[in-house]
Amino acid sequence: MNHAEFIQAVASRPGVLPSQAEPVTRATLEALAERISGGQARDLASQLPEELRVYVSAPDDDPVPFGLAEFFERIQARAAVDLQAATDGARAVLDTLRAAVSEKEYGDFVSQLPKEFWQLTGPAATRLEPRRIGT
Repeated sequence: MNHAEFIQAVASRPGVLPSQAEPVTRATLEALAERISGGQARDLASQLPEELRVYVSAPDDDPVPFGLAEFFERIQARAAVDLQAATDGARAVLDTLRAAVSEKEYGDFVSQLPKEFWQLTGPAATRLEPRRIGT
């Protein structure tokens, strides 16, 4: 998947305006990179289009411990969107990542996230079937 296809895939998800797809993608990838280990961020970046890799470069190897609410707040602030757009955008980016990277890579980075993130990623990294709304 190239950069334009990735952004288009995010924009095609429910709740994401086409004009918000790029900033929400950038903000989500940056927040995600802060939450996972530096090594995992580099592994994830290696499977992304070149234009998106810079957003996943972690400044150091230690993840910053924060929960789902702060994850959304970081996206909201960085993308200059409201909280609902940040929430919908985060889900859209993670769903797009599920399609864009290998199953192993998706599982590896999801396994570093707290259980409360399951509402965005699904309850198990190895279960990649579509989620029901509200789970």
